[in-house]
Parts: sequence; structure tokens; C-alpha cells
Amino acid sequence: MDPIVVVILVVAALAVGAALGFVVTRFVLSTNAKNAIAGAERTVKDAMASAERTVKDAEKQAETLKREALVEAKDAAYHIKQEADQEAAEGRKEIKSLENRLLQREEGLDKRVASLDAREHQLSSMSGQLERKQKDLDEALASAQDDLERIAQMTPDDARKALLDRVRDEVTREAAVIIRDSEQQTRNEADKKAREILSLAIQRVAADHTSEHTVSSVNIPSDDLKGRIIGREGRNIRTFEQITGINLIIDDTPEVVIISSFDPVRREIGRITLENLIADGRIHPARIEDMFNKATDLVMQQVQEAGNQAAFDTGIHDLHPELVKTLGRLKFRTSYGQNVLDHSLEVAYLAGVMASELGLDPTLAKRAGLLHDLGKAIDHEVEGSHAVIGADLARRFGEIPEVVHAIEAHHGDVEPSTVVAVLIQAADAISAARPGARRETIESYIKRLEKLESIANAHKGVEKTYAMQAGREVRVMVEPDAISDSEAVVLAHEIARQIEDEMQYPGQIKVLVIRESRSVGYAK
Repeated sequence: MDPIVVVILVVAALAVGAALGFVVTRFVLSTNAKNAIAGAERTVKDAMASAERTVKDAEKQAETLKREALVEAKDAAYHIKQEADQEAAEGRKEIKSLENRLLQREEGLDKRVASLDAREHQLSSMSGQLERKQKDLDEALASAQDDLERIAQMTPDDARKALLDRVRDEVTREAAVIIRDSEQQTRNEADKKAREILSLAIQRVAADHTSEHTVSSVNIPSDDLKGRIIGREGRNIRTFEQITGINLIIDDTPEVVIISSFDPVRREIGRITLENLIADGRIHPARIEDMFNKATDLVMQQVQEAGNQAAFDTGIHDLHPELVKTLGRLKFRTSYGQNVLDHSLEVAYLAGVMASELGLDPTLAKRAGLLHDLGKAIDHEVEGSHAVIGADLARRFGEIPEVVHAIEAHHGDVEPSTVVAVLIQAADAISAARPGARRETIESYIKRLEKLESIANAHKGVEKTYAMQAGREVRVMVEPDAISDSEAVVLAHEIARQIEDEMQYPGQIKVLVIRESRSVGYAK
């Protein structure tokens, strides 16, 4: 307590005591004045003693409070100093870490500069060698031209033509040798690693050979129901087709009704609606609309659940809700008999495994693989290829540019410019080309084989062409007098490049050019 307050309290107590003494003296003076005065004096003395004790207690309390405040102040100062020291130590540590990182970056830059200097020196040396070789070639050409004109007595135009033919043959042979050597070297270095990565990806995914069919027919208990489905003057079937947006085909096929629609989701809604109507037995326009609404809610729920499950299975949890919904629609879409949603999951797994093996981000590869066929869910509604449609849809809902580019480039609509885009192309080809993954109609199969043979037969010097192994290999027989060994190498690459540019096919196609000479003699 503050000493000044204590003094004020003491003075107030003395004043109160004096006032009390005066009052007591005044009222009892008439009866016992002396005793009252003595009592007042004792009261005053007691008050004085009490005031002194109060002052002493107040001083002791004030001293105690002062010591406590001093201790608290010292503790606070110690804690502040300790926190400041800790912050300073952390700051020094962070500065040291930054210095180390800067030193490492500086060392890396120095190495890169040294490497670039060495490469620049090497390029300069190679440039000088090329200039010298070009100069030697020009001199050789000039000398050869003079020799031809002098020896053969040709005109300059004839000599130039003969020389160009000779140089062209030499260049063709050299090109064939370079191509063969480059192929062999690249194959030796890359085939082993590529096989390891692809085999590991396929083994780890090990997907079922799934081939889910889209239902396009509905069985009915008896043909009597066909009349009820048609209704009086066709009222029921018109209402059904108008509400569902699909075509209902009722023909002479016993106990079967055919459903036709390009939209797989709409076809599934129509199938469920018709099955529910047949099970219910009441078929009229109001009941058709009621069953259609229930079937729509059921299918939309299945679509949402399928999209959510696909995103969960691949570990992707930040997709836009519209993309999830569109992804779920692929559950009812098939391509060559292969379920597109299962195919998208398989591509995501394959791309993720290959990205991990190559040291890339597997999550990004899975995301692009899962969404690569997104456009197939709405390709019947929007013009264009499904790759471009899917890329536009992903771009509209905020997907990152790497994923959009991988979707757009997975069928070659644009040239792939990232490693992820190339991985998606490879994973898509693996999923589509593995045995049992897809079915192909006999008409399209024959057309593909005929196209392969026609591309090869269109080249000069080709005698016969055979498409083998279900179109995965093309054997080209050439005329040995028209095509040399070196030209056969170039021809194989030209045919392969033309197939890549003009055809769509799963997996890869091997082009084998065969050149042989046979001489037959008979001994009689």
C-alpha cells in the first residue's frame, strides 16, 4: 500500500477520535465529566496506537509488494531476454542455411557454366570440321566435274546430272548406314529400360480384361406386353420416346424390346424406366413420367458415385464437381467393348507407375490419365474429337495446363511437349492394345489391314505386301533390282512414318522390308 494513503488514513482516524471525544465529553459532562474525559483520553490513546499499528502494517505490506513487483520485473526481463536470444539463434541458423543454399546454387551455376563453355568449345570445333569438310566436298565436286568433262567429253549439264546421281546414291547409302547405326545404338540403350518400366507398370496394375457391354435390349415376360407398351394408337410409346429422348424399337423378336440412343446415360435411364414399368404393370403416360424421374435420380446418383469412387481410387481429391460428374458418365460409355471409366483408371495407374520409375510426379500423371478420355462422355453433344473436347472441358473447370495439354495430345491432335503427355500416350496405348481389352468389328479390322497394305504398295519398288499378326506387323517384299539394301532401310522408315500420319491404331505396328535375290538353275 502507498505510504501517503496510510498517512491520510491515520490522520482521518485521529480526527474521528477527536470528534468522538468531543461528543462524549459534551453529553456526559454534566453527570461524570472527569470519567468521560479520562475515557476520551484513553480512547484517543487507543486510536493513536491503532493508527501506529496500521501504519506499520501498511509499511510492511508496501515493502512486500515492492519486493514482489521487483521479482516479477526481473522474471519478465529474464524471459524477454531468453526469447530474444532464442529468436536471434534461429535467425542466425536460418541465415546460415540460406548461405549454404546460396553456396550450393553458386557451385551448381559454376558447373553449368563450365559445362556450357565445354559444349560451346566442342560445337565450335565441330563447326570448323564441318566447314573444312564442306570445303573439301566442294573441291572434290569441282575436280570430279572437270574430270568428267575431260574424260567423258560430257556437257556441263550432263556431267552435273551424273555427278548428282552419284552423290545421291552415296548420300542414300550413308543415310541408311547412319539410320541403322543410330537405331542399333538407341535400341541397345533404351529397349532394356523401356521394357523394364513397361513390364513393371503392367505387372503392378494387372487389371482385369474387362469388357462391360451397354445394354440395348430389354427382356419382357411375354409378347402381350408389347401392345401395352405401344398403347392405344401409339400413345404410350410416343410419350416414352418424348420423355426419355431415346428410340424404342418393337419388332417381331420374341420377348425382346430394343432401345436405341447415342447417349449411353440416356439409354441407361430409358432401360431402367422400361424395366420398372414392366415390373409395375401399369403403363400409361403419367406412370411413364413418374418412372422416368425415379430412373433419372437413380442413374445420376450412380454417375456421381462412380465419379467419386474413381477419384478416390486414384487419390485425387480436388477435382471440380462438374469434372467428377462428367467422369462418372463414362461408367456407361464403352469403346470397342472396353468400359471407358475402367480404361481411364487403368491408364491413370499405368501412367503413375511409369512416372514414379522415371522420377516424375505420379499424382500429376494419374490426374492426366484419369481425365484423358473425359471428352467421350459428351462427344455425342459437342462437335470435334474427344481429345479436344475433353481438353476444353478441363480447361473450363480450372485444370492445370500440364493436364489439359496431356488430354489434348494423347491422340496426336497436338504435338506432345511434356513428358507427362508422352506417358499418357504410352499408357493409353498399353491399356488399349493388351490382349482381350478391346473388340473390333470384322469390317473395321479388314479395312485397317487393307489400308496398311495400300500404304506400303504405293511406294516405288514394292512387289508385294502382307499385313500379319492382326495388323501389328507389315511385311513388304521389294524388287531387288529396283531397291538397294540402303534404300530398303529408308523405305521402312518412310512407310512407318506414313502409317503414323494417316492411320489410327492401338499399340504399335512393325514394318519389315524384305529384299532378296534368287537365281534358279536346272541340271539336265
